[in-house]
Amino acid sequence: MIFEQLKPQVEALVFNTKKTVDERLLSICKLLETNIEYYNWVGFYFRNGDKEELHLGPYVGAPTDHKVIPFGKGICGQVAVSNENFVVPDVTAQDNYIACSITVKAEIVVPIFVNGENIGQIDIDSNTPDPFTEADERFLEFVCAQVAKLF
Repeated sequence: MIFEQLKPQVEALVFNTKKTVDERLLSICKLLETNIEYYNWVGFYFRNGDKEELHLGPYVGAPTDHKVIPFGKGICGQVAVSNENFVVPDVTAQDNYIACSITVKAEIVVPIFVNGENIGQIDIDSNTPDPFTEADERFLEFVCAQVAKLF
């Protein structure tokens, strides 16, 4: 499975202290988007200090206007409140979905925890309907646990 092959590469990127945190996060985005064919947009959102909003961090994929997302708004905003993974097999079936592109069919968002606090999340859009499995969730939980070591 491609996920098992990518895990050591994710770890290596996280521990590459010659790069800034943002450079490492961008490298992770590129690694995932390049190697998993149905990951068409990969990015990180992080809590903006004490404000109840998320700010867009490093990402790979089509440009987005959604640089700030209030808690509770869209899939990312809902994860900021629920602290739970959110898998959306069909974005058109979601009432509280913020469309980034008409090509997006599905989305998965997994929170990043540092000392039990949700500090952000990885957000992945797919142009393939219903591509995400439990294996994606477990892999992205691993990625988020590695990213948490940067904070």
